[in-house]
Amino acid sequence: MNAAPSATIRRLARFGLTTAAADRLADFYQRALGCHRLAEERLSGSDFERSTGVEGGAGSLILGLGAQRVELLQFDRPGRPYPHGAASSDLVFQHFAIVVADMARAYERLASIGGWTAISTGGPVRLPQSSGGVIAFKFRDPEGHPLELLAFPEGAAPPVWARGHGAGLFLGIDHSAISVADSARSIAFYENLGLRVSARSLNQGPGQARLDDIARPVVEVTALAAPQATPHLELLCYRPATGGSGSRLELNDVAATRLVFEADHFGRQAMIDPDGHHLLIVAPGD
Repeated sequence: MNAAPSATIRRLARFGLTTAAADRLADFYQRALGCHRLAEERLSGSDFERSTGVEGGAGSLILGLGAQRVELLQFDRPGRPYPHGAASSDLVFQHFAIVVADMARAYERLASIGGWTAISTGGPVRLPQSSGGVIAFKFRDPEGHPLELLAFPEGAAPPVWARGHGAGLFLGIDHSAISVADSARSIAFYENLGLRVSARSLNQGPGQARLDDIARPVVEVTALAAPQATPHLELLCYRPATGGSGSRLELNDVAATRLVFEADHFGRQAMIDPDGHHLLIVAPGD
């Protein structure tokens, strides 16, 4: 599953979440985060079992949010629930960040739904300019998957978000962030796939502590972009490096979030990065 691909990635096409109950989780994403259902299908057969490493099939439910796509996979043979007590700095951590037009309204809508749990303490956090000056809030969906709401400062949004990109309050997905043990090692791995470093920062201080619910965090943040830069990938390397998931994640485990990358002239290939995060590389339109 870890062989290097023979084609260069051109974009991060979608995000995959393993779920114990796809309909119920989709309902939460629709009501709380403005997603809409696009498609449902049944996945099964020997090729599917080989690519996932899981016996049996799964139901696939595709959600849309702006121009981005999230796939919910409910396996016939369920794996483990999300690890209880996992911290933002643990290597199992992986979220995707949803850009909102108005943080106060987005947080109010989320609060009205229920079923989720906060990671950030005291509500949305405004980070210092050295960390981008954004307003952010991290939380977990009803099954434990980490998520982030993200609002850019007035006049400072990247061009794709300054143009709106999506409609309404929830505009789309800006990036996925994964915790890693060694920035240099992970950068080398993802550069080998065709991503390139687009930004770096060192985040720390009381705002970061509130955002992550971690005492005195120091985190190296490295942004990696494909030729189509949105959404992008962010590596979070906490100092000192913290623990992992305790054991390797299988794709039917709820914590096994996947990044699905698209590459030209390329067949489907499953991979695992140096810290255990799952990837899938597909051909255009797959």
